[in-house]
Amino acid sequence: MNTYKHEMDMTEGSLFRKIIKFSLPLVLTGLLQCLYNAADLIIVGHFNGHIALAAVGSTSALTNLIVGVFMGLSVGAGVCAAQYIGSKEYDKVRKVVHTSVISSLVLGIIVGIFGFIFAPQLLRLMDTPDNVIEYSTLYIRIIFCGVPANLLYNYCASILRSSGDTKHPLVFLTVSGLANVVLNIILVTAFDMGVAGVAVATVLSQVLSAIMVVIYMCRSNSYLKITLGELKVDKVSLSRMLAIGIPSGIQGSLFALSNVVIQSSINSFDDIVMAGNSAAGNIEGFIWIAMNSVSQSAVTFTGQNVGAKKYDRIGRVLLGCICVTAAVWALFAAAVLIFRVELIGLYAGGSEEVIEAGLRRTMIIAPTYILCGMMEAVAGTLRGMGKSVTTMVFTLIGVCGVRILWVNTIFKLWGTPTSIYISYPVSWLLAFAANFIAFIVIYRKTLKNGAIPEGDLGLMKKSIRH
Repeated sequence: MNTYKHEMDMTEGSLFRKIIKFSLPLVLTGLLQCLYNAADLIIVGHFNGHIALAAVGSTSALTNLIVGVFMGLSVGAGVCAAQYIGSKEYDKVRKVVHTSVISSLVLGIIVGIFGFIFAPQLLRLMDTPDNVIEYSTLYIRIIFCGVPANLLYNYCASILRSSGDTKHPLVFLTVSGLANVVLNIILVTAFDMGVAGVAVATVLSQVLSAIMVVIYMCRSNSYLKITLGELKVDKVSLSRMLAIGIPSGIQGSLFALSNVVIQSSINSFDDIVMAGNSAAGNIEGFIWIAMNSVSQSAVTFTGQNVGAKKYDRIGRVLLGCICVTAAVWALFAAAVLIFRVELIGLYAGGSEEVIEAGLRRTMIIAPTYILCGMMEAVAGTLRGMGKSVTTMVFTLIGVCGVRILWVNTIFKLWGTPTSIYISYPVSWLLAFAANFIAFIVIYRKTLKNGAIPEGDLGLMKKSIRH
């Protein structure tokens, strides 16, 4: 079996330099993904007003809630592939590849149909205002039509990254991202499609990225090659993907659920607050996506070293990822804070009220976002070790539990947008502390016993024995 020429051996040599080399294309890729929604919001805000801006922005929490659990399986696919690459079991990597392709398409179709049918009811459960819900429903229904392509791309890209290849996903997202922006402008300005236009542009760009990644992997001569005759579900590969991916997906979805609860609280205010929140949240998303890209590095580097049984390197992986996360946060947070008025103004279409509403959120979230980045780095390391259930439990308690409790106590007492925004840094700090303590305990046992402790339903060890 030919090795992959873009493969990065993460089990030897300097970790810090390789983490930076691996993370940089990931950060750029994440930023391009973030530009998808940013382009939607900026263009629709300028040409269709703040109500359309509120409609598009208010759907992201719901989309993430429904798609998140299945997107988590792509994490499982990436970790499995990374561990098999670390142990040089390339035939098993091929089984993961083909199982991922089938799984992503089947799940994508199911999720897309569900979201399309039940979008109006779900938006009403979020207390979406009457003057916004018609546009929100139209936008999200079109977006759900692109879920199969979105999942397929993310599963394949996750496997490419598990081998150390972050450059090709960057190329694919660059091309599709540019296509998204061009299509946005054409459909909104030339065809006057409004909210529907930005949604259609996003879906078409997602289809383009999926086509590019599949063609690339079909033409590969390595263990990552997609072969039509091998497209079937391997039970062992699927069980490992589920063992890691389902907890990650549940965590992502319940994380999104807490954001749905917060979005519902934001929806209790007027459309000015909703629009300002949407604009500020999208801008802050660039900070988050950059930091979260480093947590993907933690997953992959940890996974390869677990596969190679080089457990002593895991602690250095986490330390390196936290340092890179801090640097990324400092750079992006500083840019957002310095140019906060101008950035929010890009979305606000000249509305001073929307800008002011957005600033209330940005001035709380941007300076404290490092807590979220550190939480994600530790969680990524635990996932790479196969401890998805562990990090799921602690993150859900620290983030989801705290936010839901906060909305039902502190927010009811204060009743202001600011009181909602403060819940973010509080929940990040608690989740980071819980995950870090769990990592220390598990890592010490691993070094002492020369093996990762049994846990997470025992599925990891059982599947390895197969």
